[in-house]
Order: sequence, then C-alpha cells, then structure tokens
Amino acid sequence: MMQKKKKGLFKKIFISVVGLLVLLSVVGFSFEAIAGYYGAKKYPPEGKLVDVGGFNLHLQRYGEGGPTILFEAGSGESSNIWLDIPEELSQYGTVVTYDRAGYGWSDKADTERTGENIVNELYTALKKENIEGPYILVGHSLGGMYMRLFAQTYKDEVAGIVLLDSRHEDYSNETNQLLIDAGIDPMTMGNPSKNTLSLMKQSGVIRLMKDSLLKDIPEEHRDLFLNIEFRPKFFHAQEDELRNMGMVEDLIRNQSLGDIPLVIVTHGIAIDGTAIGLSEKDSNKMEETWQQQQKQTLELSEDSELIIAKNSGHAIMHDEPELVVDVIVDVVNKVK
Repeated sequence: MMQKKKKGLFKKIFISVVGLLVLLSVVGFSFEAIAGYYGAKKYPPEGKLVDVGGFNLHLQRYGEGGPTILFEAGSGESSNIWLDIPEELSQYGTVVTYDRAGYGWSDKADTERTGENIVNELYTALKKENIEGPYILVGHSLGGMYMRLFAQTYKDEVAGIVLLDSRHEDYSNETNQLLIDAGIDPMTMGNPSKNTLSLMKQSGVIRLMKDSLLKDIPEEHRDLFLNIEFRPKFFHAQEDELRNMGMVEDLIRNQSLGDIPLVIVTHGIAIDGTAIGLSEKDSNKMEETWQQQQKQTLELSEDSELIIAKNSGHAIMHDEPELVVDVIVDVVNKVK
C-alpha cells in the first residue's frame, strides 16, 4: 500500500515538473515573439529592400557617380560591419553595402546558399536599382571569395578588387584536419548548430542571457544585434553558406583576373586558435598557412599588391579603418 502511494506521489511530481517546464516554454516562446516583433520595429532598415526573385535583399547606396565601390561582408557579418567606411568613401563615387539573404534586414532566401546564387542575387539587385559599373569589389573573409566569384562571372564590369583578410580557396584543404583532430567541426567552428541556435533564440534564452552571450559586441549595439542580426533566418543562412563553401572554392580555384588591379590586405596580429580549442602548435600552423596563401593570392592578377595591416586582427575594417579607406581610394584613383 505504501509503495503504491509512493509511486502515485512520484507520478504527480513528474507530471507537475513536466507541466511547469511546458508552461515556462510557452511563456518563453510567447515573450520572445512579442519582444522580437517590437524590438525589430525599433530598427527599420536604412536604404532599400530590393526584390531579387521572390525575396528581398537589403541594399544601401551612398554617393553618386562612378566607379561603384561594392562591399561584401564575411561569414556571420551584415552590412553593419563596415561602420563609417562607406560614408567616408561616398565622395569618390557610388558606394553600395548590402545584406546577403538571411542576414540583417534581408529576407530568407528561396534558393540554396551557393556562391553562384549569392553572386547572381547581388547582381540582380544592382541592375534593378540601375547601379552600374565599373565595379570596385571589396570583400572581407568569406566575402572575399564571393567577390572573386563575382569578378569571374562579370569580369567585363569589374575594374578593381580589394581583399580584406580574404579566405583562400585552399585554406580548408590545408587546415580542416587540424580542426577535426581537435574535435572542432570546421563548418560550425565549435558553435551550436543552426537548429540549436534558432531554438535558443525563439525560446528567449539568447535574450535572457544577451550580456554574456553577446559579450564581444559593444553594449550599445547589443539590442540591434539581438533584434535584427541574431534571428533564425541568420543562423540558417550562415551555416548553409559554410556548408556550400567547398563549391565556391572549386569555382575560383585556378582563377586568373588578368590585369585587374588587386590589393590584398592581411592581418598583422596572429589569430589565436587556442581560443577555440586548438593546440598552440596547430594554431601557429593555421596562421602560417593563412599568410602563405595570402602571398599566393598575388598570382591572381598581373597588377597585384600585398599589404600587411600590422595593427589588425581578422576584422581589419574595425582595427584599421583608415587603412581600408586609403587602400580603396588608391584603387579608385588608379581606375579613374
């Protein structure tokens, strides 16, 4: 009899705990839906939303005249990454920044996140807005590979290229095994999956823990990131881009840009791979590989130059924005 009572008590406790968890989940999802809706309203997009075939890309234009300076951000970065650089360059021609599908204010794409689709969508938006070349392409990290693919696809409309710590097409082949041996997924770099991050966002966990989860983002920008940047469409777009990166690498391998002016800017402060779980030896190996491949990138063009941003880590546009502006202005002057 006593055993039956204990079983009944445990059953009631279990049902109560499950019920409480369900209630907390409902409250969390409801709170995030409401907070996210009103939070996004605080930050309407600057620029325009351009239909590129059933979904919109957020595109912002500065200045006028030619040439057109076109910015492409890296993985996980929206157009906000460029800060004041586009404004400073607007006196030299037309400047365009945009958010790839799924990023920032852009819609989630109906198409797969391949390099070919990404480049085609950008080109479609430019033509719809009557933003013509000649284009000077500026790409950071993964965005550098997209800009190289853009130049390969629309070569006659490209007048110059600036690569800011741009990933080389053979970097994955040379370094992925080091990451795998350290237990790090090269496609997520140790971050949770897109589905896990989406669940964390939709349940309100990221909002609840924003100060610890977004500690690397300046406090005054965290609300913007929380409501505009870190949404499920972004987590899916970023991971899908990385999983399709190999195809981009294959498309631009053995590329030749002829005599298109090319400036490569690489970081001078070594990237510390021990922060993500690599040994110091493997971290140094990855850094050595990166720098060697930056030099190899010089072979893409007959008119190329390598600059080391001595005071910069990977985010050169944040660490040395004046250098970025100066380099782009030099290419503009050469084109003009």
